[in-house]
Amino acid sequence: MLISPPLQMFSDAQHEAGFCSMYEECGKNPTVSGSLLNSNVPCKNPGPAREVVGAHYDLFKEVCPMLDQGEGQTFACCSLQQLISLQSSVSLSKAILLRCPSCAYNFAHIHCITTCSPNQSQTINITRTIPVNISGTEKEAVVSYQAYVSTTFSDASFNSCKNVRIPATGGYAIGTMCGRYGSTLCTPQRWLDFQGDSSNGLAPLDIDFRLIPPEHNAAVPEGMVPYAGLALGCNETTPTGGEECSCQDCQESCPPVPPPGPLPEPFMIGNMDGVLAISLILFTILCLFFLIFLVVKCTNLFKKKKSKSGKDKNANDVHLNQTVNPKDITCTDRASLVTQKYLGSFFQSWGTVMARHPLKVIFASLLVVAAFTTGLMNMQLTTDPVQLWSAPNSRARREKDFHDENFAPFFRTNQLILTAPGRPSYIYDSLLFGTTNFSGLISKDLILQLLELQQRIQDIEFWSDELNKTATLKDVCYAPLNPDNPSLTDCAVNSLPQYFQNSVKNLNLKANMTQLGVTKEVDWRDHFIYCVNSPLSFKDITALNLSCMADYGGPVFPFLAVGGYDNEDYTAAEAFILTFSLNNYPRDDPKFKVVEQWEAMFLQIVQEYQKDPSTNFTFAYMAERSLEDEINRTTIEDFSIFMISYAVIFLYIAVALGEYSSFKRILVDSKFLVGLGGILVVTGSVLASMGFYGWVGIPSSLIIVQVVPFLVLAVGADNIFIFVLEYQRDVLQPGEKREEQIGRVLGSVAPSMLLCSISESVCFFLGALSTMPAVKSFALYAALAVLMDFALQMTAFVALLSLDARRQDGNRCEVACCFKVKTQRPAKPNKGFLLPFMEKYYAPVLLHPVSRRVVTVLFLFMFCASIFLMFNVKVGLDQELAMPTDSYMLTYFEYLNKYFEVGVPTYFVTTKGFNFSDVTGMNAVCSSVGCDQFSLTQKIQYATEYPERSYLAIPASSWVDDFIDWLNPGSRCCRIYTSGSNTGQFCPAYENTLTCLKKCMTLPSSGILRPSVKDFNTFLPSFLTNRPDLQCPKGGLGAYDTAVVWDNVTGEISASRFMAYHTPLRNSQEFTAALLTVRELAHNITMAMRRIPGTAEDFEVFPYSVTYVYYEQYITIVYEGVANICLCLLPTFVVCCILLGLDLRSGFLNLFTIVMITVDTVGVMTLWSIDYNAVSLINLVTAVGISVEFVSHTTRSFALSTLPTKVERAKEATAKMGSAVFAGVAMTNLPGIIVLAFAKAQLIQIFFFRLNLVITLLGMAHGLIFLPVLLSFFGPPVNKAVLLELQNNKAKEMDYSSTEHDNASFENDEIPISVLPETPQNETVQDSKKIIISKSF
Repeated sequence: MLISPPLQMFSDAQHEAGFCSMYEECGKNPTVSGSLLNSNVPCKNPGPAREVVGAHYDLFKEVCPMLDQGEGQTFACCSLQQLISLQSSVSLSKAILLRCPSCAYNFAHIHCITTCSPNQSQTINITRTIPVNISGTEKEAVVSYQAYVSTTFSDASFNSCKNVRIPATGGYAIGTMCGRYGSTLCTPQRWLDFQGDSSNGLAPLDIDFRLIPPEHNAAVPEGMVPYAGLALGCNETTPTGGEECSCQDCQESCPPVPPPGPLPEPFMIGNMDGVLAISLILFTILCLFFLIFLVVKCTNLFKKKKSKSGKDKNANDVHLNQTVNPKDITCTDRASLVTQKYLGSFFQSWGTVMARHPLKVIFASLLVVAAFTTGLMNMQLTTDPVQLWSAPNSRARREKDFHDENFAPFFRTNQLILTAPGRPSYIYDSLLFGTTNFSGLISKDLILQLLELQQRIQDIEFWSDELNKTATLKDVCYAPLNPDNPSLTDCAVNSLPQYFQNSVKNLNLKANMTQLGVTKEVDWRDHFIYCVNSPLSFKDITALNLSCMADYGGPVFPFLAVGGYDNEDYTAAEAFILTFSLNNYPRDDPKFKVVEQWEAMFLQIVQEYQKDPSTNFTFAYMAERSLEDEINRTTIEDFSIFMISYAVIFLYIAVALGEYSSFKRILVDSKFLVGLGGILVVTGSVLASMGFYGWVGIPSSLIIVQVVPFLVLAVGADNIFIFVLEYQRDVLQPGEKREEQIGRVLGSVAPSMLLCSISESVCFFLGALSTMPAVKSFALYAALAVLMDFALQMTAFVALLSLDARRQDGNRCEVACCFKVKTQRPAKPNKGFLLPFMEKYYAPVLLHPVSRRVVTVLFLFMFCASIFLMFNVKVGLDQELAMPTDSYMLTYFEYLNKYFEVGVPTYFVTTKGFNFSDVTGMNAVCSSVGCDQFSLTQKIQYATEYPERSYLAIPASSWVDDFIDWLNPGSRCCRIYTSGSNTGQFCPAYENTLTCLKKCMTLPSSGILRPSVKDFNTFLPSFLTNRPDLQCPKGGLGAYDTAVVWDNVTGEISASRFMAYHTPLRNSQEFTAALLTVRELAHNITMAMRRIPGTAEDFEVFPYSVTYVYYEQYITIVYEGVANICLCLLPTFVVCCILLGLDLRSGFLNLFTIVMITVDTVGVMTLWSIDYNAVSLINLVTAVGISVEFVSHTTRSFALSTLPTKVERAKEATAKMGSAVFAGVAMTNLPGIIVLAFAKAQLIQIFFFRLNLVITLLGMAHGLIFLPVLLSFFGPPVNKAVLLELQNNKAKEMDYSSTEHDNASFENDEIPISVLPETPQNETVQDSKKIIISKSF
């Protein structure tokens, strides 16, 4: 605000009402060079104001309606030619201000007062003139004057314009009219100073606006009267009929819009977290129930001991010797017996046949596997993240497909973010901008180095077989202003050097400039300061006379050129941003390979530049292909880790399966080939599964290649250990052949193997109901692989064990089969180390009365604590985790989050079925004057006012708004040829005015311009292909030519889009929340637009961004994961019940333990920072499968045991099956999992090492600690049908010799001594505390 003391008058004008200071034009301003417009200046011509009549009056009334006093009563100080020049000059600014009529009216008012007011001499004071000769007449050309304006008028005019938007950019129009200050720092004084600054290439002469507050009127020169006319508010109508401005351009016009409601309060119970309170209550209830159970049990035991305390002469409890009454047998007991007998008999016969013909079986198995494996030739490996994680029929995928089909895929980004840490900042004393702080990065030498790097990349050339020529950047680049035939300079490259049009010459320019009597040198720094604050300028205000526009013709917004600044302090930026935008092509398009090859060379150049010791930058970079490249690279590099993992597992299996009775027989008793055979069975099952789906056409993925073998190996190894260990512990019965023994052993363990395999396979098949392609394909591949693994174990592995048994019987060495050892095989079966340890130490300690109770309470606490933690697990997968630890992309993500000041763009896309050409339709979309207050773009604008809730930072660009402004006759954008060969056609703004005298439309009296349907269809194509320039900044080429899909036959718009920007989004949670928010906003817009007559019922507005397709899964992944896991848990219960003969209690206990493992796993995920996402879900589905292995074998062993008490049955099951499970599942998985800790990929380290380690340890803890205790308390009673079967067989067994007892099988069905007759032959049994009988099933 300037308050001026009385100044010396440079003119002899009479400063009184009705007198002029200037009149007529005196040619071009000789003091201005490089003007972008007509620089004609007025002549000094003091005298009375002239009456305006005829054509002069008509134009005067159009240009300066606020000065019109009626025909014959109107006087002015401007000639007709001056009016024409004024109209031309004002029309440039009005082109972006016309959307707000009162603002455009006030803007014209300002310049009409200084140029045409009949009281001109009271408002302006000429300060400088230059003699000129006009047609032989000497005159004085006015090149500078002072204009005295009251602050009441200037402030009101400024306030009416300060919020007017530019729809194409989402920014404020005032930012282009305030020079170096931009919209944020613009004030009325700075706004008017820019209008009167001839150095900006727009003003024809210098105007020194003196803004005088009303209370300081006495301070103005004598005779001068600061102009204090009426300035309209933006929410007022204009005298010419213009409506009030829209809400988007005028806050005073906004209807009362309630702010967003408060965020939902966290779930609380009192002052405690609600979930924590419920978990504590649940734990208390469970403990209370357990306590009540113990009290009731103790009471019942006491009563039984009191009523039945008798002992027989052998000290056996009398009640245990009671005979089983057939009437006491339930249907469930009978069904269980029948099921076990049938399965045992079937598998015994099956195993005997397989063992008798081992070579034939192995050969047949190889043929089957080979037949399936040939399908690998047709297998498709999916690496595209979109196809992996987004279902084809998901909403985001359908919206992406719609967008890409109509607008082409979003362009490919190749970007560098460069810093120069350690360089000190410095102060630059600018003539124009004052003392300015510059970071060490913003220096000329570094900008030149950046430009050199940029040009090296732009000069990339390579031979392309697809194009059959040398390909360059122009063949693949995104060229918004010349998409059909781009040159290299048409390619969209955004960087700081673009402010200098990538010219070293422009960067080196210097010039002396005088400002307020001070002369100083201006250079690139002055131009940079100006451009970052006014990026849409075609000419700066320095003596350099440079444009701010990039060489491709578009603006470079500062947030795309620099980063790491605060509060728009661009000169203090800490990072350069260099971005190459390329066209995106479908993968089957030949140009897709071309663009990928260009990006490969881009990466090569950047990496070479990074290694150059002379490089002064520290930087991060990425290409569009980088994510996929890095994931594939780490997969290949970590392949060796997986191979080592499998080798460790193989080595363990080969060593652990051996019997090792003596050192001399170590080569005979080892099971190296059996272990190798087990590995090959797993490999064959995985290959057969992959081959089958290759034939079917279901694509595979790298996750399947990595995880499925691991899963099947865990499952398969467990079955192998159970089978082989049971065989090693068994004794060949008299007269029994080795093949029959193998069949008998298989008959005893195969039902348990079947139970686990069927449960897991059905679990995975149900998991294939998932909508996520990666989860679905994994589940399908895993389900079939588990089935194939079981089938090969029942065939090839049985045959292989038969061959190995023959070798061992012949005392032949394992590898060198021709060599024999003399030491004979011991007659007593080898129990190994683990089984005796479990029997003698582990099981008794675990099932001690005190430890049982402690274990129960401890695991219940873990379960309830995990329920609380489960509700706090983070959902998502940050893209950094998909990268290996040594990836350059990790540095890029770090720089992106640190230096980028704007988020990803998002489009609000409209589908077919809305009439844009109708006035009602246009009003429902636009946001300028006359538009609905809750239109599409206006609602988006409301959302940007709350960026912390909407995640929207910049309002949507609107082709409808700019099209209406483009049609407005107040600008020169849309004209029609009135002469020449193109008569009647569209005439661009740069054409000579004399050949294009007709405007496309006339402005209605209401001031609200809307084209008719005919005009809409006629001029829309011209608008979309009109290149924006200084004369017409509203041209649609570049900004909107790809935003509208228009049928030139029917005139229907089948698709369009409106681009906004998100706030910077840092993690998965913010990306997901942003997607939910914009979807809610788009749905609200859709519902409102469907209510407009003529709108199709299926019309829709939806948001689209390149990131949505990746983050949509996290909206529903919790519910989908729960559903998938529940579907997996269901078959474990059902199959367990069926295969145990409808034993519901065993099935429930089995299910409860697996649920606990799963819940505890999710709880530990929270503690160990393992996020929940699709990869986690795959592992949790796997966890259910592995948990079946940990619990089902023990549950079945307990259910079939006939020992008298549950504790004894639990001890037996723990010792026998627990040892096999520990050796076969836990110890098979752990070594391989630990190896994965050395993988480079964070994805493997977190979701395969950490999560699988958690699953294995928790599975082992629940299967070997909690489940035996649970069964000892709540397990099913002894199957009375089994006892009756044994009772009926006792008479037959009494005839057997004690030798026969010694040779009997050492398997599940053990009968307590108390149920046998008292005979001397039982002494051996008394010693061993049990009698072994031949198997009935």
